Amino acid sequence: MAFYEHVFIARQDISSAQVDSLVETFTGLIENDGGKIVNTEYWGLKNLAYRIKKNRKGHYVMMNIESPSAAINELERNERLHEDVLRYLTLRVDALEEGPSVMARGRKERSGRDRDDSYRAPPKSDKPADKPADKPADKPADKPADKPTESTEKPAANDSEDAKESAK
Repeated sequence: MAFYEHVFIARQDISSAQVDSLVETFTGLIENDGGKIVNTEYWGLKNLAYRIKKNRKGHYVMMNIESPSAAINELERNERLHEDVLRYLTLRVDALEEGPSVMARGRKERSGRDRDDSYRAPPKSDKPADKPADKPADKPADKPADKPTESTEKPAANDSEDAKESAK
């Protein structure tokens, strides 16, 4: 039998007791088809990222399931028909997680998150920063060169006439 992580979101209008009865119903479906529920976690009433069927909140429940695929298909079919279930997601996993899931752990316990809140800038040293070797130190990078190169600039005809007049 395969391992699955199954999460469903129930409407905000129903009570926690009704959510528990939904879980019992879905557990019965899985057990009738030869599977078993290893763990069930109620994550609580949470805000949704966007409205789903005119609901802004939902009761989140995760179930770890060891079951054949036919039982999962039947579970998903029943959830599609049930009016209190807004969304569901079933993932097949290689092995089930031991202990509470990431959502069930407290905020302080989730210290190994993806983003690094503990980043600190490197300490400033008393030494001045080294200048790059490719830029000369006496010329700023944004000023053009004093002497034009032959390939970039050609003297115009008016320039040579001005030079003759200044020589007189």
